[in-house]
Amino acid sequence: MPQTSTMFLKPFISAPSTALWSKSYSCENSADANVRICKRAEVVCLGMLAPRKFMQRRKKVEVFKDAADEADQKNWRKLMLEIEESDSATEVLKTRRVKNQPLPKDMIVGTLIRFKQLKKWNLVSEVLEWLRTQHWWDFKEMDLLMLITAYGKLGQFNKAERVLGYMHRKGYPPHVVSYTGLMEAYGRGGQFNKAEAIFRRMQSSGPEPSAVTYQIILKSFVEGDKFKEAEEIFDTLLDKEKSPLKPDQKMFHMMIYMYKKAGNYEKARKIFSMMPDRGAPQTTVTYNSLMSFETSYKEVANIYDQMQRADIRPDVVSYALLINAYGKARREEEALAVFEEMLDAGVRPTQKAYNILLDAFAISGMVEQARIVFKSMRRDRCTPDLFSYTTMLSAYVNASDMDGAEKFFKRIKTDGFEPNVVTHGTLIKGYAKANDLEKMLEKYESMRVDGIKPNPTIFTTIMDAFGKNKDFGSAVIWFNEMVSSGVSPDQKAKNILLSLAKTAEEQMEAKQIVESLSLDRILNNVEDDDVIDDDEDDDDDVSGVSADQKAKNIPSSLAKKVVESQYVDRLLNNVEADNVDDVNDDDDEDDDVDDDEDDDEDESSASEDTNSWSVSISSGDNNQEHLVEVL
Repeated sequence: MPQTSTMFLKPFISAPSTALWSKSYSCENSADANVRICKRAEVVCLGMLAPRKFMQRRKKVEVFKDAADEADQKNWRKLMLEIEESDSATEVLKTRRVKNQPLPKDMIVGTLIRFKQLKKWNLVSEVLEWLRTQHWWDFKEMDLLMLITAYGKLGQFNKAERVLGYMHRKGYPPHVVSYTGLMEAYGRGGQFNKAEAIFRRMQSSGPEPSAVTYQIILKSFVEGDKFKEAEEIFDTLLDKEKSPLKPDQKMFHMMIYMYKKAGNYEKARKIFSMMPDRGAPQTTVTYNSLMSFETSYKEVANIYDQMQRADIRPDVVSYALLINAYGKARREEEALAVFEEMLDAGVRPTQKAYNILLDAFAISGMVEQARIVFKSMRRDRCTPDLFSYTTMLSAYVNASDMDGAEKFFKRIKTDGFEPNVVTHGTLIKGYAKANDLEKMLEKYESMRVDGIKPNPTIFTTIMDAFGKNKDFGSAVIWFNEMVSSGVSPDQKAKNILLSLAKTAEEQMEAKQIVESLSLDRILNNVEDDDVIDDDEDDDDDVSGVSADQKAKNIPSSLAKKVVESQYVDRLLNNVEADNVDDVNDDDDEDDDVDDDEDDDEDESSASEDTNSWSVSISSGDNNQEHLVEVL
């Protein structure tokens, strides 16, 4: 008997330009509409299984200066591996000291630079704090600047304050790096008013803010939803007469992100178009920022075309954004074409890029295609995560293959993953869709046995399933169950309850339930506001808000901003005054710094200095304690 073969149609591989879209759209109007339907059903990503150059493991050829250089490099890599495994830098560094001999400076500097490149600021601060206690290490201003920068990146403004105070007590002049580090610490720590106070102080009294300072204050304002303040600063930078420096790429990118966050897409596009005239080149990151908030696949693809016409090479984020746009529009052919184009261009897909393509097929219930994508992940060393497994499960559910869904659900546990609320909800949705209420409730009980609390989506799914079976009473019971379980019904749940009510009596009952729920929420919000107001009044008393301010009904937020600005002014005024006193004070302590003393005396001095440092770093987090200590 002759074997039959199936011909799988493969979509185009070239860039998905607008010209190609018009060709694909024309086939929709052709007489043979079944051709497109058949093609859509038989999209198979077999091309993904073809070997690619970037997938081949290549042995790196390393060149060393000599045998000693090779030994040093291997020793340093071994050190980094040990630190990564132990998750403690100082303990590993201590073991490397031989007979209390100092560690090589190149090793210490190289380690710090590497941690800085990896943005492991917790290890940077740990190593620097340890070096501060070692008499054999000459702890200088640059070390302190790196330490305050590390605390800034970590958002630990308490420790950054103390390092700044320590620097001024030692006679170091105000530095833009230290002030910027403290400002960033405030911003990352959610103290946006204090971050702004530092910036305003730098503008008025110095040190002069750098480009990095402006980048960080813009980021702090955007994260704190202080859009007006960020816009004012950026407008000043755009003013050629008033601007101390030209805005760079990062500043433009932050403003594009800000307008995206604020939902003002027109201004985001305006900022984007302004970049070439202002000498800020548009990069892949710029185009990705613009693509990220577009909802229409046509707009996303249009920006992608602009990027290619500008001879800017897309990266994995660019491809992922375009694949996601096509997937959400259920255009699997184009999504697959973009993914294959990415592979052909030698761009290694990430786990997120694979998950996006997997979701594109899962939405339409294209199980075979989703399985090939799932299989390809492991080949490309992108290990599937729980999101990948849940997305693959949804492919079976959307294809109404509940037997396959049950088998794959068991595989999730077999492969070492614990299904979460979304995974269970996907299976519950499948049985609700199949109108198998008994199985649906069985899976719900199984989820509760596993100790997983249901979310509003699960309750809404069950409620809707009963309602579609003309069981309005059970739908009301599940709605009340959602409320009694401490899960706040969202607008979708309310709308579904109202839509399930068919008779006048049911409509009246549903309306009363929704209205009573809304009334309870309003009353709870009023009570919460009363509690907050009382707390704010207490905070004002403690913070030193005057009675005149209260009498003038100054908003608590403004009063808080004033108090925090005054706190920063006192902090900086005091440490600068200390700096002047230290410079003019000719005492024996200054002379000792320049003298060459014995190792024992150095160690004793370092020990005494370390004790004060340790007390400073480990003291409480109360702002008043900080101020007293610095004063």
